[in-house]
Amino acid sequence: MKAKAAVLEEFGKPLVMREYDVSPLADGEVLVKITAAGVCGSDVHIAKGEDPRTPLPIILGHEGVGEVADIGGAKTDLFGQELNAGDPVMWERGIMCGRCYYCVIKKQPALCLTRKTYGISVSCKEPPHFRGCYGQYLHLLPGAHMIKLDGDIAPKVLVAATCSGATAAHTVLLSNVNPGDDVLILGPGPVGLFVLAFCLQAGAGRVWVAGTTADEARLALCKEFGATGTVNVDDCSAEERLEWVMETTSGIGIHSVIDCTGVPQALVENIAMVAPYGTYSIPGIATPVGEWPVALYEALARKNVNLQGVWVSDTSHLHQSIRLVQSGRFPFKKLVTHTYRLEEATVALEVMEKREAIKAVLLPWD
Repeated sequence: MKAKAAVLEEFGKPLVMREYDVSPLADGEVLVKITAAGVCGSDVHIAKGEDPRTPLPIILGHEGVGEVADIGGAKTDLFGQELNAGDPVMWERGIMCGRCYYCVIKKQPALCLTRKTYGISVSCKEPPHFRGCYGQYLHLLPGAHMIKLDGDIAPKVLVAATCSGATAAHTVLLSNVNPGDDVLILGPGPVGLFVLAFCLQAGAGRVWVAGTTADEARLALCKEFGATGTVNVDDCSAEERLEWVMETTSGIGIHSVIDCTGVPQALVENIAMVAPYGTYSIPGIATPVGEWPVALYEALARKNVNLQGVWVSDTSHLHQSIRLVQSGRFPFKKLVTHTYRLEEATVALEVMEKREAIKAVLLPWD
């Protein structure tokens, strides 16, 4: 059997449609028929060659929802449910060894010393070729963590839970968001929207989201999700925003500033807003972006502020994210603003780069 995929063969060039043989399955492997592939903002950077982990050629796409097409022997999901052909499923996008210091001792599989990711760091040069979600199938290794889906939520609505949602779950955990806390989210993209939802679910008292004039539609959606308010950074200086924060919080500051922008300058402009014993978290950086100075005494040491990096997620965060979407509490279906056929993958990347879409999704069988 042959199937199609959109392949990145040269950085900075359009993706190329290729057809490959679907390889036989080894014991424990799963062949998934992709029903929806998310076009992540990081895919734009990967396609440009900005991610040092990425080999060529590669089938992009680390966000996916699908149906079991075939199984190498018997396999169950994380809840012990038997998997069969036709079952709707999601899976852990990371490939962890399960044996290293971080997997076993620290219980931090996201930091696995040999971690790879479907659609980011596994080439399609050799069989089995289908190692990314920008294809009609995905060939999963035996150790892949599977979650069998229930309910009737469309795959295109669930797909962002695999990356943006899982990363957001990890972020809110590391950000120490407690009931009643004030939170400021920088960047109203998919990660920012999921962070907003998780903060509200955690009982945060007030949650504001900051964006630019170009983010008008995204900021409006944040209000629909339940944000206390939004801030247009183009309308005020960093000094004015700090003054507003201190007035609004009775001079305390923001308990958790969560920076989803991926822009180093945001740290310089906003870290002063963090309250003593608060946290400034950075989940928005997935590729090298350079360095910026920080006032170590004033911004960090003197206030016991925690500067928290957030690197991807693990399967526990994926599970939380799926359940969040399935709860129906938040209008995640409005996150998906553009859908495309697999052959239009390059267009989808361009639309994401121009920020014309909040979330673009590929439907490989349309």
